[in-house]
Amino acid sequence: MATLRRIKVNDTGKVTVVTFNDSKIIDEAEIQEFGQELYDLVERGGKKKIILNFGNVEFLSSAALGKLIGFDKRVKQNKAELMLTNIRPEIYEVFAITKLTKLFIIKDDEADALAAM
Repeated sequence: MATLRRIKVNDTGKVTVVTFNDSKIIDEAEIQEFGQELYDLVERGGKKKIILNFGNVEFLSSAALGKLIGFDKRVKQNKAELMLTNIRPEIYEVFAITKLTKLFIIKDDEADALAAM
């Protein structure tokens, strides 16, 4: 796999934990880049259980949310599982307002997400 610039990937048994390198995900080029890195995990890497850890993320643009929704579709097409964790309250509020809390499984922390996988 190519060098990843926007995300860090850590395989824990059968679960792949992804953390974001950027604290603010707002630039369109960066969003496209992290989206492709995520898609490659499922489509080329064959990952079946993925946790996205948002611990480093302070701000997420609407375009980044759109990319996450697209990633969720790819995950489901590839019969994989996706879980989100460590989302800051102000970002979680956006997920709640946009009803994305119904689309994504969200856990408080990585340990909870790993236990649920």
